[in-house]
Amino acid sequence: MLLADQLRSVNRQLRLGKIGIQIEQRGQKLAFRGTFPPKAGSKELYPHQQRLSLGIPATPEGLAEAVILAKILATQLWCQTFKWDHYQNYAPLPTIDNQLELWIKEFEVYFWAKRGTSARTTWQKSYYPYLHRLQSLAQSQPHRSPEELIYQTILSIPAHSRSRQLCCTALKALVEFAGIVLPFNIKDLWGNYSQRSLQERQLPCEKTIVEWHDRIPNPRWRFVFGVMATFGLRNHEVFFCDYDNLRSGIDNSVRVLETTKTGSHESWAFPPQWVEQFQLRSGHLPQINTDLTTTTLQRIGQQVTQQFQRYGIPFTPYDLRHAWAVRTIHYGLSDTIAAQMMGHSVAIHHRTYHRWLTRRDQEQAVKQVLSPKYLSSPEV
Repeated sequence: MLLADQLRSVNRQLRLGKIGIQIEQRGQKLAFRGTFPPKAGSKELYPHQQRLSLGIPATPEGLAEAVILAKILATQLWCQTFKWDHYQNYAPLPTIDNQLELWIKEFEVYFWAKRGTSARTTWQKSYYPYLHRLQSLAQSQPHRSPEELIYQTILSIPAHSRSRQLCCTALKALVEFAGIVLPFNIKDLWGNYSQRSLQERQLPCEKTIVEWHDRIPNPRWRFVFGVMATFGLRNHEVFFCDYDNLRSGIDNSVRVLETTKTGSHESWAFPPQWVEQFQLRSGHLPQINTDLTTTTLQRIGQQVTQQFQRYGIPFTPYDLRHAWAVRTIHYGLSDTIAAQMMGHSVAIHHRTYHRWLTRRDQEQAVKQVLSPKYLSSPEV
């Protein structure tokens, strides 16, 4: 197929995908056309149609690179993170064979398309550092295979640490996205950070939670505390919930909205009596900035943590969430349902609450063998 035909096909796909960027051939180079912000020193005040030329050769390989970059540009424009100076010294990829770098670029486009701008903090803290480390290792050791580079990147992070856990999560997502077949299991390199840190923690009991709830002088922050304790929410999720069912008395549930870290999910009150005891049907949230174009979920969560510290609360907001999870275990709620309500996978639920789940299973086994039909002594 001629390059001109390939170019028409690619631009048709970009239009269908509502990317907002088109690729043009100008001489022996490819350029991008789209609605970009004004350049520094421009008399224009608003974004307008402009061209961006990065010296990408007008070849089939160059076109493949341009398609990836067009999606990255569109994502940056959508997230309002595009800056002209980022592309002043852009150098085209020397070869399309640098597959690992291309996978990372494509994965970033996929991440933003799937998660949206509310996941900026997640990308910056939990994905970018480890993908960047992998890419740097690939540049310094170009003779190694992607599988070897992924393995070495994970081993470069201290074992049994939060960083190792995040690294494994990020690279596992990349591996699944790119369809890379590894000769090892990433889970085997995960470590046991979660088990050590949480299993040894002393979580607040229901009596302690009620006492500290009643001590909070500000009714709006008292509402935040009560909702977190009753529904097991993350500290930022309180500000991104649909409270209609709760306020109308339809049931004792709240729905976390799509804009949060893990998307939309419903959670129910455990224990249900706290809904009335904490007056959650009529409470109101503090008036803080929740506009995710000017703040992040992390900053919103930090404000909650800071309020806990100001009130001298001897446990963290996440301790309320963990305590809720442990209560659901004692209530006998299915692990799968509890994980759905908390907005994480069953695997994470089992790994995080291993100690309490094991205890529950042991208690159930003991009750079963000591039930009336088993009370007669076994024959010897």
